[in-house]
Amino acid sequence: MRNAVSRMLPRSSTGYLVLVILIMAAYFGVQAPEFLTIGNFVDLIEGDSVTAILAIGLFVVLVVGGIDISFAATASVAQYVAAYCATRSQIPWPLIILINLLTGTVLGCINAWLIDRLRATSIIITISTMSLYFSLLMYFSGGKYIYGLPAWLSDAVVLLEFAGQGDSTVRITLPVLVMLSVAALTAFIMNRTALGRQVFAVGGNPEAAKRAGINLTVIQVFAYGYLGLLAGLAGLVQANRVGEAVPNAMVGGELFVLAAAVLGGASLMGGRGSVGGVMLGILLLAMLRNGLNLIGISPYFFQILLGVVILTSAAMSGLKSRR
Repeated sequence: MRNAVSRMLPRSSTGYLVLVILIMAAYFGVQAPEFLTIGNFVDLIEGDSVTAILAIGLFVVLVVGGIDISFAATASVAQYVAAYCATRSQIPWPLIILINLLTGTVLGCINAWLIDRLRATSIIITISTMSLYFSLLMYFSGGKYIYGLPAWLSDAVVLLEFAGQGDSTVRITLPVLVMLSVAALTAFIMNRTALGRQVFAVGGNPEAAKRAGINLTVIQVFAYGYLGLLAGLAGLVQANRVGEAVPNAMVGGELFVLAAAVLGGASLMGGRGSVGGVMLGILLLAMLRNGLNLIGISPYFFQILLGVVILTSAAMSGLKSRR
């Protein structure tokens, strides 16, 4: 009997995530019938598209064996720079997008350079740069919002539109496409290229990777720079969704992004994880937050669950390291 039950259970963390998602969908569907509507699901996915882009970038850093807490501040700086250029200059929009992505990449590479040169723990360095980047942004911007963004940045791009439940209309917009494209690109890099295999190797055993001829500094710069690049892109997507640039809009969600990455299988010790797992982690947490909101549970309870997820992941990583 025990063997039969064990055969029915999932054999991987991804399988368990899928099982939990299905159970959660059934429960919230009974408690709040509107939870299982196609309109609610699309809104849920689009609402967390920015979070998903950031979590995918953070996943690469976690795989290499580091951690970055400054990605939200990086996204805010890159977004504000792009919005300022778009409203205060005649720079063409392709160049503004390039400036945005370069800003995020440079800030991410600065994190990697500081970690490498100072030989300090990545979380200490990135907490410091988070405070530095965000404080500089608030100092020079005065905390002012930027309204009146040009149409290419603020107008919603509807990719697919169809009738939903009742008289509602369901729209799938550009942020969903950007999120899926980032997920596909990152999965290709990490699973199908030598660069991705080197990232996993460095995170799994830095000393062995160094003896194999892998340049640890270059791989680390790639990981943090790639997160910075995606942070800049996430800032653009956020500006497109809300139609304005808000200096502090993206700061404060770091715990959600980290929880989604580790829940999806990215180890805090490095060397393990998958983009698919991260996407499932995002979906699970987004469904949980949405479902709790629909049935009237305090949002602070969701924050408690995020803390439990990260604490549990840290404990499990520590136990595996000791073994």
